[in-house]
Parts: sequence; C-alpha cells; structure tokens
Amino acid sequence: MKTRLTLLAATIVFGAFSLPVPARAADPVIPVIVKDTTSFYWQIVLAGARKAGQDLHVKVPELGATSEADINGQISILENSVADKPAAIVISPTQFAALGKPIDAAAKSVKIIGIDSGADSKAFTSFLTTDNVQGGRAAADALAKGIGEKNGGKVEGDVVLLTNLPGVGSLDQRAKGFKEELAKFPGLKLVAERIGDGQATSGLNATTDLLTANPNLKGVFASNLIQAQGASQAIAENKAQKTVTLVGFDNDDKLVKLLGDGVIYALIVQDPYRMGYDGVKTALAASKGEAVQAFVDTGVNTITNANMGDARSQALLNPKVK
Repeated sequence: MKTRLTLLAATIVFGAFSLPVPARAADPVIPVIVKDTTSFYWQIVLAGARKAGQDLHVKVPELGATSEADINGQISILENSVADKPAAIVISPTQFAALGKPIDAAAKSVKIIGIDSGADSKAFTSFLTTDNVQGGRAAADALAKGIGEKNGGKVEGDVVLLTNLPGVGSLDQRAKGFKEELAKFPGLKLVAERIGDGQATSGLNATTDLLTANPNLKGVFASNLIQAQGASQAIAENKAQKTVTLVGFDNDDKLVKLLGDGVIYALIVQDPYRMGYDGVKTALAASKGEAVQAFVDTGVNTITNANMGDARSQALLNPKVK
C-alpha cells in the first residue's frame, strides 16, 4: 500500500511539472515615429524608447523619415502604422498644421501619444515635451549673460535668431519665449530672424552673412540642433567667438566639443531619452485603459562650459544611444 501511494504521489508531482506552461501573450506593439532617424537627437529618443520596450516587454518599431523636411513621408509612416493595428503609437509631428488631420484620423483607431513637438490636433491621449517657451526664455537669459561676460558687463548689441523650418510648433514656441525674455534686456536688439531649409548649411550661410553685414552683432540663438551645427561652424571659421555669443538648442558630440572649446557659450538641452522612455511607458498604460497625464513637462537645462562637467550635465550631453 505504501509503495502504491508513493508511486501515486510521484505521478502527481511529475504530472504537475509536466503540465504545459501557458504561452505569454504576444508582446504589444507600440511604434515610435520620430522626425528624422539620422539625427543624434532622435537617436537618443529612440534609445530611450528601445530601453522601455526591453523593460516593459513591448515591441517598439523605430520609424521616421530621414529628414525633418519630409512631412509627407511621416504622414505615410503614420498611416501605415495605424493599418498594422498596434496597441498605441508614439509620434513627434514634423509640422504643426500638416500633421493635425492625420493625427485626428489615426486617433479614431488607436491611442496617440505625442512627444517633443505639437500638432493641430486635440486627439493626443497624452503629450510629453519640453516647455519650449521656457526653453526660449532660458536661451535669451543665457545669451544676455554671455554677452555681458564678453563685453565688460555691458548687455547690449545686435542679436539674431535662427530657426530650422517654418511652421514647426516647438520652434515657434522657442522663438516666442526667446522674444518675450529678450524684451527684458533693453540693450539687446533683435535685428534678424532667418528660417533654414532643414540643412546645417543654411545655418552656416546665414550666420556667415550676418557676421559680415552686422559689425555690432553680439549674439546668435540657433533654436535647434541643425541650425546650431551651421552657426557654430560659421563662428569657428570666422574666429568670432571672442565677440559673438552663440547659444544653441540640443546637442551632439560636435556641439559638446565646441562648447568645451568656447565657440558655443551655452546649449539649451532637453531630455530626449526620457521622452522616448516615458512615451512608450505612457502609451502602454493608455493602451490598457489606465489613466495617464494629459501633459508632461520633461524639463529644460542650460549647460555652459562652467557646468558641463557636472554629473547631470554629463548624463544629458553624453547619453547612451545603443
């Protein structure tokens, strides 16, 4: 009897360990659509999204055009992503007006989480971005401080604003904040605004022309990565860094080096890694019907040569993109 019970127990135990393990449901798919997959800034966003996918067991297709100027390309990517019926979509619209209706249409089928730049749509379930108006204000403050340091404390002279493309919500907001804050410095005069074509050469050519035409030029605000690349090249080539203060927005390895060399006075830096990570995290929660914040400010930081060695600055300036 004891032997039979032992065999029965063994059979039960063996059977328990032999039961088929239910397969885990397929990982949800949340595409992340950025403006330009070739840009270092957007590679940081995608790195954050990729890490969120790993941590949260989400498949994260990394999508986007190869230029911020390719508006129709991004619209096609959005439409194709909706057709694949993902759990949710994270997108940074390339152009405020043009992406409004496509996002409205997409949101009828799937939750849409916006990051970085807005669109003419009220259909976002949640939006994660830098307060770009505050970013513009921070740029004006940094420009005034740099001009004062280079001119014996005198905060005066001509300044210019370079933006990358027309009608981009985030850039328009930076310009708004910059102009509002610049009004607090009566000695500074905004003498020109130049709009680029999405290429660094437009920033290079504009800055070169402005340096030649304006002997009283004291400051340049380049409101995105691409224009900062072009403007910094022009200032370096003309050896104008001793008299002209350059403030750029965003960063890559080249701009960080120029910041250390003194060609750039300050970089206004966002937290794109957080945008990517929290964008996917928020999208996953929304896809499950969980409550999410309608708006999340991911922060803005002013980094100069003086504080670029700080731990927080280094985390922002040298993020891990792989």
